[in-house]
Amino acid sequence: MSAPAVLGPQSGARLLEAVRRRLAESGAEPTPARVAAALRAQGRLLGDAEVLGAAEELRCELVGTGPLEPLLADPSVTDVLVSAPDQVWVDRGSGLERAAVSFSDAEAVRRLAQRLAAVAGRRLDDARPWVDARLPDGTRMHAVLPPVAVGSACLSLRVVRPRAFTLAELSAAGTVPPDGERVLRALIAGGVSFLISGGTGSGKTTLLAALLGLVGPRERIVLAEDSAELRPDHPHVVRLEARPANQEGAGLVTLRDLVRQALRMRPDRLVVGEVRGAEAVDLLAALNTGHSGCGTVHANTAADVPARLEALGTPAGLDRVALHSQLGAALSVVLHVVRDGEGRRRIAEAHVLERDAAGLVVTVPALRWGRDGFVHERGWERLRALIGGAGC
Repeated sequence: MSAPAVLGPQSGARLLEAVRRRLAESGAEPTPARVAAALRAQGRLLGDAEVLGAAEELRCELVGTGPLEPLLADPSVTDVLVSAPDQVWVDRGSGLERAAVSFSDAEAVRRLAQRLAAVAGRRLDDARPWVDARLPDGTRMHAVLPPVAVGSACLSLRVVRPRAFTLAELSAAGTVPPDGERVLRALIAGGVSFLISGGTGSGKTTLLAALLGLVGPRERIVLAEDSAELRPDHPHVVRLEARPANQEGAGLVTLRDLVRQALRMRPDRLVVGEVRGAEAVDLLAALNTGHSGCGTVHANTAADVPARLEALGTPAGLDRVALHSQLGAALSVVLHVVRDGEGRRRIAEAHVLERDAAGLVVTVPALRWGRDGFVHERGWERLRALIGGAGC
């Protein structure tokens, strides 16, 4: 019996496109078995050895990231950003730096973006020129195609590492100031509900995952996330992930849905990975029913968090007075993280929440970053009372 013929370049390219299209339409992860099945479905007479060889080649092509592969494999890289064929940037924790890799042309960037979207089971084309998705390995992907993106497709990849950093590692990296670890441990031990605020890429999720690793092993943590990024080192974690609607507009699962389901799952700690919409109302309601919880939120400063939650909660039907009433009873502390002038992430400040004379919730500075440790502000005594002293 003669050996199977090797697929030629043109034949292989046609098969690749056909298989990519088939997997994208099905929304299935391109496992070897599914790729092999898609190959056979093309009606080609292929031997077993040929199918196995082509399946592996096609799967690597479908899930690979081409010239970005070595960057994503670097354990120090957190973000890979492609702005143009010859403009690839990486973040290794000290701000963006130009990478010494490039694509052959703008079409190559577009093909990679569409390939990754297909791997994630999402559509990316002229009719739907942007996508926000999670790849099978957990990497967060965002892409925008021309003409919305001028000149070239723009691709952003946020790497999710297989394990969370420990608080000791964040202290060694300078994210937590000297003596700050003691305060954060007391915050978790005291079951205080808190939010971590900051800008994009400031380290909110990294810090939250590290803090969740301090939760007692007998407690049950239920995570609700838009994209599953939190991977705390804890023995009892339940992870829930939102789901976008399919191409027919069906199957949508929102963060609001997840928060409501999480309440029925006996959480000791209810965690919303990122509060960005109407789920703010459900989280505040949950934290007013005896649950302890935390999450992250985008904000410029800790003092801006009440206004940010107000902006998120009002469209969901909660008026200003009611929202502040819920907020005042639900949350106690805001930790704010920033990138400093050198691109390093650090906890800039910690605020406690109090009511002003009008009954609205405001934040009061309790701790401020200091080179030798947190500097105490006027809200420190209240924070100290919240965490029970705990040797602070």
